[in-house]
Amino acid sequence: MNDDSEIGRYFILGSIDGLLAVLGIIVGVSTTSANATIIIKAALGGGIALCLTNGIGTYLAETAVQYGKISAVEKAILQDLRHTKIEQIARRKIIRDSIIHGGASLIGAIVPITPFLLLDRGIAVYVSVILSLLALVFLGGYSGRISKQSYLRSIIRMVSLGALIVLICSLLGVSG
Repeated sequence: MNDDSEIGRYFILGSIDGLLAVLGIIVGVSTTSANATIIIKAALGGGIALCLTNGIGTYLAETAVQYGKISAVEKAILQDLRHTKIEQIARRKIIRDSIIHGGASLIGAIVPITPFLLLDRGIAVYVSVILSLLALVFLGGYSGRISKQSYLRSIIRMVSLGALIVLICSLLGVSG
């Protein structure tokens, strides 16, 4: 897997997490409160939590994977690779992937929150859903580019995922 694919993977994962989890928070909280400040605070809290947990989770997971690879190489060549270029490259990858995954989660979370900063609460929920689905169109296209598969198929899959989540929340009575 090349570097661009790995960056894209963490960008897509984080963005989807931020978009859809925060959209779920917004839909859920808006059914129990008409207060836009409460909705914004709950959604922002969820977005920040996602940013931190995805960033830290990626840091921990990538550290385990990268140092596992280094350990295997060390055994094969019977040499300690601490403080080498190989370890420096692994550390940079760990930090880069952590920042991208956590940062994309926060960016994704901002999308469904933004309408509540600009519009009346009644319409903001609907605009939030629409903006989130439009962001999923972008992510689907980006996913298609990375996978070198059909852009349209990737977009349909991504938007369907978002629509399914909104539908499931609605059927469970969370949104009305």
